[in-house]
Amino acid sequence: MLVKDDRGNELLEIISVEEEKADTKYEPINHCLAVVKVGSDYLLGWNRYRQDWEIFGGCREKNETLIECIKRECSEELGLNNVDFSYIGLMHYHMAPGYFNPEWHYEYGGLYGISLPVEYMEYIEKYRTDKEEVEKLAFYSDLRGKEKIAPIDEKLLEYWDNEI
Repeated sequence: MLVKDDRGNELLEIISVEEEKADTKYEPINHCLAVVKVGSDYLLGWNRYRQDWEIFGGCREKNETLIECIKRECSEELGLNNVDFSYIGLMHYHMAPGYFNPEWHYEYGGLYGISLPVEYMEYIEKYRTDKEEVEKLAFYSDLRGKEKIAPIDEKLLEYWDNEI
């Protein structure tokens, strides 16, 4: 186990598997997340429903590939289109009962990383559309030690840092 959050959810491991082969080897892969690095800092969003600072992403839609999911989510949450996503691997979780599943269960999620120049912040603020769920944005360095950050998401920052 890599980290456990205050709800009991456990990030068990990051699995190195080819993006195109992930769906044939692991299930359910029900979401994708992206670590977003802007300049030398990480960007996080305040999730109004979970009351946590988090990285970006969300649930897959029917027949959606992993890359299609993260592109859609980052378009909605950050206004990002036509940017390069780097696939990192699959997150493997042991999840506590919650909104989407009333039982303890195992699940997987695709993990991606994006690196952007600082100038993108103006674009993001202007074009992001999902301001209901992701109410506000902030840099990790401004939040660390002062605000509640989702422990699993904070751990995931390390995986993009190691990739670049």
